[in-house]
Amino acid sequence: MASNAAQGESSASRFRLPGFGLPLNFTPRLKDGDGRVLFRNALDGKDLLDGVAQLPLTTLREFTMLQFMNYITDKPEWHRKVFDETITSKWKAEALSEDDPDMDMTEKMVDWCIAEVQYKAELFEKTGFVTVYNGDVVKSDSAIPDTLKEALRAATALLEQVPDREKDWHPNSDDKVLDLVHPSLFPLVYGRSRILSDSTVGLDDCVKRSGEGVTIPVPPKDETSPEGEQKNLRWRRTFTTPYSRKFQWLPCDVALSPQDRRAKITSYINSLHPEVHKDLYKVIEEIITRTIPLWNATLTPLKDGSFPYHRIKYTECVYDPDPESWDDSEKPQQEDDEDEDDYFERLTEWYEETRVVVKPEPESFAPPPDLDDAAKVDIWRDYADRGLQVIVKLATIHLTPDKPTYEGGSWHVEGQLNEHICASAIFYYSNENITTSRLAFRQQSRVYNHDISYAQDHHDWLDDVFGCQQDEPGVQDVGSVDTREGRLLTWPNTLQHRVQPFELEDRTKPGHRKILALFLVDPNIRVISTANVPCQRRDWWSALIRRGQSAVAKRLPVELQDKIFEEVEDFPIGMEEAKEIRVQLMNERKRFVYMHDEAFRQHEFSLCEH
Repeated sequence: MASNAAQGESSASRFRLPGFGLPLNFTPRLKDGDGRVLFRNALDGKDLLDGVAQLPLTTLREFTMLQFMNYITDKPEWHRKVFDETITSKWKAEALSEDDPDMDMTEKMVDWCIAEVQYKAELFEKTGFVTVYNGDVVKSDSAIPDTLKEALRAATALLEQVPDREKDWHPNSDDKVLDLVHPSLFPLVYGRSRILSDSTVGLDDCVKRSGEGVTIPVPPKDETSPEGEQKNLRWRRTFTTPYSRKFQWLPCDVALSPQDRRAKITSYINSLHPEVHKDLYKVIEEIITRTIPLWNATLTPLKDGSFPYHRIKYTECVYDPDPESWDDSEKPQQEDDEDEDDYFERLTEWYEETRVVVKPEPESFAPPPDLDDAAKVDIWRDYADRGLQVIVKLATIHLTPDKPTYEGGSWHVEGQLNEHICASAIFYYSNENITTSRLAFRQQSRVYNHDISYAQDHHDWLDDVFGCQQDEPGVQDVGSVDTREGRLLTWPNTLQHRVQPFELEDRTKPGHRKILALFLVDPNIRVISTANVPCQRRDWWSALIRRGQSAVAKRLPVELQDKIFEEVEDFPIGMEEAKEIRVQLMNERKRFVYMHDEAFRQHEFSLCEH
C-alpha cells in the first residue's frame, strides 16, 4: 500500500493539493488499480460507515489483561524483573488477590500476561518502546533522553517568559491552559489566506514573502463529503461532513534522510518563528526523529487492517449453572391460579437470574504472527522521497490553589479530514505537583459477523463477556495510560482518546503539566502546508519591516510605527483578528466533535435470532 503511493512525487504535486488544484475530498489511488492508499481513519466517515476503522470485538478479560500488562510495564526495570520468578510470583499473587470487581483475573490470564510481557521485554531491548493496547497504542520512557527533555524545557522558556498581557490562555479554559504554539492560531482560512501557486517557502524566506500568492478559494459544498459519497443518503443521515470549508490546520514539512535516520523541518512551524526559536526547531526535529519508530509500530496494524491476534477467543455461550438443562422438578412450578403467560414470564426471569455465563479463558501464550518487512510500516523506507508533514502543538496546563482541578477533556479523534491526521504523539516533558494524569482510549468494535453460538433470545453473554448491550453502540473502553513526565506516547486516529481529570497534589502550591504534541499527516497524501502558505502573522512581518527601515523611519515613536502597521488592511493578519478566527475554528470543531462522536457510536449490536 504505502510503498506504491510513495514512489516519489512530481513537482506539480507540490502545488496541486486538496483544496487548491485538487478537490478538497481528493483521495489518492494506487496507480495500478483502485486499491486503498490512505491509512484507515476514524475521521473518514466512509471508513466509519463501512466498518473499516473498527477493531475486533474484544472480551472484557482481554482488556483486563492489556491493562495489567500496561501496569507491569510501568514498573522500573520491568523488562528485567519479568524474568525473575520470585518477582513474577509476587505480581501473580497480587493480581489474583485484587478485590477490585473490575479486575477479573484468573491464573491462566496472569500466566499469559507474564509470558507476553517476557516476549515484549525482548522486543523492548531492541526498540526501547512497548505496545500496550491494540490499535496500536505505544509508549516509551526512554525514546527521549533527559538531555533532550531539558533542552526542550530550556527552548520553550522563551515562549513562557513573556508579560502577562501577552500570555495566550486557551479560550474557555478558565486560564488553566496556556497555548505556547497552537495550530488553531493563524490556520489556513479558505477565502482569506494566500497560497503560492508555483513555488514554496522555506525557513529563511517565509516571513519575507508574507502576502505573496493568491487568495485560496472557498471549496465547493459538494467537496465536503468523502469522495464518491455525495449522493449517499445513508451517509447524509448519519454523519456530518468530515471536511471544513472554512479552516485547515497547517503542518510543517519534514524532510527525511534515511541514511543517517534524521528528520529536518524545512518549512516553518505555524506560530513559531523559525529565526527567534531556532534552538527549539532543532529540539523538535530531534524529537520527531525519535518518534518515528513508535509511529511505525502504531501505523503497522492500519496497513492491512486485519488485526488477527486474539488473546482470548469466544465462540460459544455456555452457562454454569444452566437451569434450562435441569429437570422440571428443579424449576419453579406453575401455581394453580397462575396465568400461562405470567408463569412463562416468571420462569424466564428465573432462568436469567439463575444462569451464569461461563467467561472464556486464554490458552497458553502464543506470540503474534511475525510480519514480513513488507507488511510493516517503515517511514524511513516508505516515505524518504516525499517526507512527512507534522502539525505541532505546545501547551501547558497550569493549576493553582485557587484553581486546583483540571476537569479533563471530551472523547474525540484528532483534527478534521482536511488535515488527514493518521496518528498522534505526545511527549510529556514536565509534570509538577499534580496527581496522576492519564490518557484514556476507546475503540469502535465490529458488531457484525461474529461466529458465536448462542441460544434463541439469549443475549446476556454480550454484556457479561464483552461489556456491550443489544441495540447499543459497539464502542468499547480500551484502557488508559499514565502520562508521566518523560513519556512519549503514540496512537492511531482510529481510536478516540480523552484526557482524564487530575488535580494539584499539594493544594497549597501551584502545579503544571507541559506537553509537546505532534500530529502526523497521513504520508500517503500531501496537504497544504506552511511551505505553500507564507507567514500570515502581521507581528512577524512588521518586525522584519522595522529592521529594514530607513534611519528616518526608525526615529518615529514605536507607538506611531505600530499605528502605521495597524492601518495595513487585509493582509498579513493581526493578532486580534487571528484570535477571533481561532474562536470560530474552535466553535466549528466543537460541533464537529459532537457529531463525529455520534457517528463513531452509530454501529449498534443487532443479534440475529435463529
